Amino acid sequence: MTTAVALEDRLPTPEEHRRLAEAVGWSHAFDWSSQPASLAGSTLGVVAVDGGETVGMARVVGDGVKYFMVQDVVVLPARQGRGVGRALVARVLDLIAERAPAPAFVTLFATAEGSGLYRAAGFEVGDMTGMVRVVDPRP
Repeated sequence: MTTAVALEDRLPTPEEHRRLAEAVGWSHAFDWSSQPASLAGSTLGVVAVDGGETVGMARVVGDGVKYFMVQDVVVLPARQGRGVGRALVARVLDLIAERAPAPAFVTLFATAEGSGLYRAAGFEVGDMTGMVRVVDPRP
């Protein structure tokens, strides 16, 4: 079942981002005091709106030319499984294709629950290993 939503080519506000992230249990993943600056430094974003309510978002970081990383794709739990996430990912990929002057390298990290969404959008494991390290700030 697919539910139509309006997609807006913009970043979520800090309030929208926090509400969506907390709704899916990502409260621990962000430093909320620095999140507005992080959002402002993003390359692009798409927000899904239904009846005036923000029900999902996708955010991309990177250099905006060659390298793009899909950073956050979040849909309210009550709206998951209805095509909102697929629509957000498709729009993000369209925006990247419109901006990139040559083939672009698009990366992401997926949870086990979200990997099906990204595979359906053409992402694959490939011959590289995604890696991550958290670096704490110096006092």
